[in-house]
Amino acid sequence: MVVGINLFYFFLSFYFFPEEECYHCMASLVAPKDKVFITQTKLLYEVTWKTVMQIAKKHAKSAVLYLTRLCPGQKSERIFMDWCWWILGGLPFPHLVRVMDCFFHEGIKVLYRVSLAVLILFHKHATATNSDWDADTIKNDIDNALPKFCKNIPVSPAKLLRTAFSIRALSSTYISRIFLKTEMVLKINVQMMSHTLTIRELFTLWSWLPVRITMYQPVLLYTTEEHGCSLTTFYVRVEQHEPTLLMIKTCNNEVFGAYCSSRWFERNLKDDRGQRQAYFGTGETFLFSLYPERAKYPWVGIEGDKGLGHASELFMAADSKMITIGGGSGQAIWMDENIRFGKTDRCQTFNNPPLCASGDFEIRVLEVYGFVECE
Repeated sequence: MVVGINLFYFFLSFYFFPEEECYHCMASLVAPKDKVFITQTKLLYEVTWKTVMQIAKKHAKSAVLYLTRLCPGQKSERIFMDWCWWILGGLPFPHLVRVMDCFFHEGIKVLYRVSLAVLILFHKHATATNSDWDADTIKNDIDNALPKFCKNIPVSPAKLLRTAFSIRALSSTYISRIFLKTEMVLKINVQMMSHTLTIRELFTLWSWLPVRITMYQPVLLYTTEEHGCSLTTFYVRVEQHEPTLLMIKTCNNEVFGAYCSSRWFERNLKDDRGQRQAYFGTGETFLFSLYPERAKYPWVGIEGDKGLGHASELFMAADSKMITIGGGSGQAIWMDENIRFGKTDRCQTFNNPPLCASGDFEIRVLEVYGFVECE
């Protein structure tokens, strides 16, 4: 996906534009936050083709079943790995120009729709009476069947787009949900969070993370079930990682925690007077609750309000006896040195309610995740 669109647009731009304008156009495709034009990692390439496969199973079901019968097992999945080349490498130029015109206006969802239209039209013509496409021919060269169909596509550009945009219930929200779910399945080893989170809770939490962090691979740094209940061990395994995600499951099955934007090692840093700073962290830190309530509690200053006072910046604190997240008129999360007992109150930093009903809690499991670059 990355290479296909990049090369196509690079050569198209380079042919028509000066070098500076070509670079500007490429940068403009990468930069937007409201629309996705280009995926930029190997992982996201895999997420993209698997997303196409998942939505095709629902919105081009007959075509997928037809291909699956011709090539059962993993081979049918392999067909979707080259989905973007059906469009970029297969369609005649007049068709491609119309598709890319829509793509630059609407983003990558246009390519999803066109890929489904290709499947639908392929199935229609392959199964028609007196079709040039017989099952044996397709089966013997299944990997090239769709690209070959696209090169000689028997419909006009207008008909192709009409088929693509007549597919119902294929909203951007639906596509984003499938994309996010697929991304999480690929990124997360389900066993990693089995003690604390369900898959649904994990998807919710992932959607709350800063966008740049979702580009990384989560890795389990510390869990009380494997590494014991010791604040010393917690620091040894966690303190150099930034950011970290703390998740607590209580003995009453409440699940809550915090995204901590700074290293826990900063508890040892000293100010200009040589004194350790009591609190550290940034406004990217946030609290969350996943069970029984689902809610995110961001920093109160996220909207840029002024005059909030010192209490609004009490993000993280720690020493050899405790860990604290949030402060001012109470502590959002406090845990003792044995990582066994804790308490939660409303605090001014996040303007959160207590994260569990009783306020005091006993920890069943604490898990801490860091984030590393995807391989």
